[in-house]
Amino acid sequence: MADDSSKGRVNWLNTVTVISAAILIGTEIVGAGLATGWAIAGFFSLGDIGAYALQGLFVLAALAVVVSFVRAAARVEPLVER
Repeated sequence: MADDSSKGRVNWLNTVTVISAAILIGTEIVGAGLATGWAIAGFFSLGDIGAYALQGLFVLAALAVVVSFVRAAARVEPLVER
């Protein structure tokens, strides 16, 4: 069993910073993904189903970008003090 002294304390300032930035970046990227799917479907006259499919695809790509951002931000701003 690991002893409790090996666990660090949460650095709340860095944690709040990373979460706030993730919310800001995530909102912008997901909104852009939805708008891109809508615009491309409208341009190619794909209809509602095509628009929803493209929006879903672009939102999944946006979520992958947000996860990548949070991982990189957590490396730069350590969330746990040791």
